[in-house]
Amino acid sequence: MTGMTLFPVLNFPLIHPGDDLAALIVGCLRAQGEALQAGDILVLAQKIVSKAEGRLVRIDDVKPSAQAREIADIVGKEPRHIQVVLDDSREIVRARRGLLVVEQRSGWICANAGVDRSNIEPEGGETLALLPADADASAAALAKRLGELTGVTPPVIINDSHGRAWRVGTCGVAIGCAGLPPVWNQRGLHDLFGYELQSSEECIADELAAAASLLMGQSNEGRPVIVIRGYSLPKAPQAPATSIQRPAQMDAFR
Repeated sequence: MTGMTLFPVLNFPLIHPGDDLAALIVGCLRAQGEALQAGDILVLAQKIVSKAEGRLVRIDDVKPSAQAREIADIVGKEPRHIQVVLDDSREIVRARRGLLVVEQRSGWICANAGVDRSNIEPEGGETLALLPADADASAAALAKRLGELTGVTPPVIINDSHGRAWRVGTCGVAIGCAGLPPVWNQRGLHDLFGYELQSSEECIADELAAAASLLMGQSNEGRPVIVIRGYSLPKAPQAPATSIQRPAQMDAFR
């Protein structure tokens, strides 16, 4: 591989529960004179997947528990928002003023279980979006549907913006994928001088998600779908994005 190209699917509409994301992608690509090609990789913002799957909660429908009220006092957030986070979490990892880090139900360690209110139309009151219930299954279903519509079944990555424990700022990461090896184990390969790599594992799913995030943006850009063209995937076993998660017994920081 000597280079790759990334470009957004333009004029993508606002998404509502039940929308056919694959059909919308195909239609928008056609309108801009493009079509999926063999070897293309699609990266989708988590938010549109969650919205299409109806992973939405109206804040007025939430009744906060005593635990939610207690944590809300600690972190300084609205108790009903905290309850939505708790309902989609396995455990609380850290709680302090302005920060609530949890293990989300799919196993991701992230702030607020990925629960977010940005770019959600306030239809009938303030609404929060949760992460997809199974983002790997969402990616696989989307890839299959695209194959039915176009004859091209692209690898699909579902991207979310996560903070990092030791670095400032969020970065795009893969929380779901299909059709690619999320982690490339390079043990046994050799460097320029013949040294055999002993422990190198490259998280290509996260690197591709981060690259796509630069085009997606974080606010009002309206570019939730990115096509990556020209990247050669390594010959390695395909796996779900959950395989990226470090097992608890190997987690040195929790």
